[in-house]
Amino acid sequence: MAPHRELPAGLMNHLFHNTGSPSFTEFVGAYAPGLLPSRETLAAPVGDQIPHATTIVAATCAGGVVMAGDRRATSGNFISQRDMEKVFRADDHSCLGIAGAASIGIEMARLYRVELEHYEKLEGRTLSVVGKANRLSAMIRGNLAMAMQGMVVVPIFAAYDPDKDAGRIFGYDVGGGPYEQQQFHSIGSGSIFARGSLKKLYREGASPEDTVLACVQALYDAADDDSATGGPDVTRRIWPVVAVITADGFRRLSDEEVQGYVQTMLEGRMSDPDGPSAPLR
Repeated sequence: MAPHRELPAGLMNHLFHNTGSPSFTEFVGAYAPGLLPSRETLAAPVGDQIPHATTIVAATCAGGVVMAGDRRATSGNFISQRDMEKVFRADDHSCLGIAGAASIGIEMARLYRVELEHYEKLEGRTLSVVGKANRLSAMIRGNLAMAMQGMVVVPIFAAYDPDKDAGRIFGYDVGGGPYEQQQFHSIGSGSIFARGSLKKLYREGASPEDTVLACVQALYDAADDDSATGGPDVTRRIWPVVAVITADGFRRLSDEEVQGYVQTMLEGRMSDPDGPSAPLR
């Protein structure tokens, strides 16, 4: 990371009081661009040598949206961490999950949270849901040079939209996006298996509780077929991270609450290892 540069007092005063934009990222880019992760360069590709976050799922429910993530991080074929957190609160009514290079993803999530707070303090109002999705898109695009060297981060963004009284989900690619997803979406190495599971289990307008259970089932199905996705670790008491966002705001479920959903899921799997089936119509 580039060293912090000293600026003349007059220039510093100009930067801090005449930002010209409510974007915290643009402010840091003008004052100390070396502090932004997107401005760093690598001598050689190192993507396979660093921990990677894996599978995140999100699904809309009655009056909101649910996001859940497994806890495993991998470096190549090694498990580098068993209890990593990949779902982060962005503000009172939104969150994001990360897949890809874990260190860059965590830093991006933290910077994004400050970005939203900075905008709200300067403008006196919050961004719209689409505005929040677009701000995250710009940050992902700024990481493109790092992504080309293997440090890829592809988040998923979910929020409660008060104008629609409903949850909304946005997906991205390494170039930004965003792409609004309908009903449910998943990212990460186990996403194809999680998405297939949600195709069976998702019910439009289901309660938050039923949607949480469907997401837990989807993560279990992903872990069943993808070695980089971690299932619930009963012996170590490591459970998925689950968040529910409604008009009441963001709420991360406690470990005890998630454990109850996991136990319900595991009890059903004892008699049907492949999980519940969707009825044919």
